[in-house]
Amino acid sequence: MLANQFSMAHRLQWVYLKLFIALLACTTSAAAHEIGTTRVSVLFQERQSYDIEIVTDASALIDKLKAMSGQSSSANPAPDSMQNLLQDFDDKFRQRVKVTFDGVEVHPGIAYSVTPGSGNNSAPVATIRLTGQIPPGAQNFTWTYAWTFASYGMTVRKAASENPSTQWLEGGQRSTPFILAARAPAVGRLSVARRYFSLGFTHIVPLGLDHMLFVLGIFLLSGRVRSVLLQVSAFTVAHSITLGLTMYGLVTVSPRIVEPLIAISIAYIAIENIFLSELRSWRVALVFAFGLMHGMGFAGALKELGLPRSEFLTALLTFNIGVEAGQLAVIGAGFLLVGWYCANRPWYRSRVVVPASMMIACTAVYWTVVRLGL
Repeated sequence: MLANQFSMAHRLQWVYLKLFIALLACTTSAAAHEIGTTRVSVLFQERQSYDIEIVTDASALIDKLKAMSGQSSSANPAPDSMQNLLQDFDDKFRQRVKVTFDGVEVHPGIAYSVTPGSGNNSAPVATIRLTGQIPPGAQNFTWTYAWTFASYGMTVRKAASENPSTQWLEGGQRSTPFILAARAPAVGRLSVARRYFSLGFTHIVPLGLDHMLFVLGIFLLSGRVRSVLLQVSAFTVAHSITLGLTMYGLVTVSPRIVEPLIAISIAYIAIENIFLSELRSWRVALVFAFGLMHGMGFAGALKELGLPRSEFLTALLTFNIGVEAGQLAVIGAGFLLVGWYCANRPWYRSRVVVPASMMIACTAVYWTVVRLGL
């Protein structure tokens, strides 16, 4: 029996070591949310000219360009230097961007600009404009952009005042042809629901490491179902409130405030797990308060994605449902990995809850320092 317990403890130590290494590898990328780092908008002017704007993470794009050129990545330079680097990589950049009319590729003019991020720790933003003349008699337009590995939205307008037609594409995927003479197609409710549910889920798993750690912190306090349900319910209600209020423009808080507070909330929950073993009433209230902040974080990511005007409520609701599904997936994974076997063991707190909470707390403290720019 003692040998089995020693073997289990030894395995858990290796699991913690691997998890901690994985967390360290992810901490820099989790300083901000990953969804919505690339946006593409296309404007046609009276079927004579086109203006395509790409907005993306400048640092990530430069790293990819360097990797494709066989160069090693280095510390990120100032925005002015980044702009010069993008111009130097112009030939390489064009290789993975295709603008075609009636199946014939055209070669647009390209202008690069890089501006600092909105917050102290936000990545610099690259804005890339592709312009040119529409070939005479062209009937349709297609687009391919392979410098991102995530989903991104492409909006297309035939006039600045027109409601956009939106396509969601994966990196490297060719868009469906846009008919230049046709009206913007109606947005299907089912397709909107499916797309935003997927985006909400992936905002938690695998892209939302900070939110995943917060949910794991909730799970670790106590193996009792009631404890987990009370905290998750408070968190869900709270972030749903601020997600809706923020998206409707009724509440506005800078990411420079929200992002550090999210990190602090993760650290607090994890540290409290080390000293408490049972749910307290103030814990539920604090989880609710922290949920309000996380909801603003979700809204920040959703604003980057944009919402279709005709299906605004559908997109908002299904994104939130996707977030809930992601949270439940994290809790389910925690239960399957340790909860079902370990939760009732006398050594559960000393070998699972305390070490795991300490790792989460250390990671969250690091994020707090980085997001505050200290």
